[in-house]
Amino acid sequence: MPSFASPVLQFDESQLENINNKLNAMAPEQILQWASITFGGLFQETAFGPSGNVITDMLHAQNNTVPVIFVDTLHHFDETLDLAKRSQQRYGFKLHVYKPQGCETREDFVAKHGDQLWKTDDVVYDYSVKVEPARRAYEQLQAQAVITGRRRSQKGDRAVLRIVEIEKGTGLVKINPLAAWSFQQVWTYLRANEVPYNALLDQGYKSVGDYHSTRPVKAGEDERAGRWEGSEKTECGLHKDYFAMRAAFMARKKNQEAATSAQLTTVA
Repeated sequence: MPSFASPVLQFDESQLENINNKLNAMAPEQILQWASITFGGLFQETAFGPSGNVITDMLHAQNNTVPVIFVDTLHHFDETLDLAKRSQQRYGFKLHVYKPQGCETREDFVAKHGDQLWKTDDVVYDYSVKVEPARRAYEQLQAQAVITGRRRSQKGDRAVLRIVEIEKGTGLVKINPLAAWSFQQVWTYLRANEVPYNALLDQGYKSVGDYHSTRPVKAGEDERAGRWEGSEKTECGLHKDYFAMRAAFMARKKNQEAATSAQLTTVA
């Protein structure tokens, strides 16, 4: 069973509600300042989406040197990887890159898990490329709080997002300073402040994930309509219950091993 670092501060539900009520009246820049003086082990977690880019710029404007965690799924668009480099060069943050266990390249991943795992078993895929690398990052870096770019206007599970959340079971604090912003506010900030952004945004994309499950959005569609088209998914697993994701992953792996063993026995 993995171990988890305890947060610097632990809140009960009433304290958490009180904190969120106060933060709801603050601008994102003020929320970031509050987070930086409240938590040790503070990181920004981003895949360099529009909201994450805004937060990086806000932190830099405050001379706030928050290190960045980037989970490289090995299935990102080339434009995303290029943006990660450009952003790091411009802002100078310390970048921690985490990849799927035992893999450095996409070819490594295919050799270990087979081709198109996202089609054959999306639970194992999500856990392997997102959930496990992120958890490894939190533990190795002793992260106690992470800043994310999630927003309520992205709908789905995010529609009821609070500015500060505590991850069930692990105690990890997640801070969402742009929770109340719209995509238009994000886009206006990016352009007004000349913030580096993903070139795919100029091609109709609004939410950019892995290349195989992301498309441009059409006029009138929700911001994240281009993600996981044809499925009911709204999250990749990174912001879901870690223990539930891990249990589902372990159950799938156990079933796969049993099936493989049965095949070998039949052949023998």
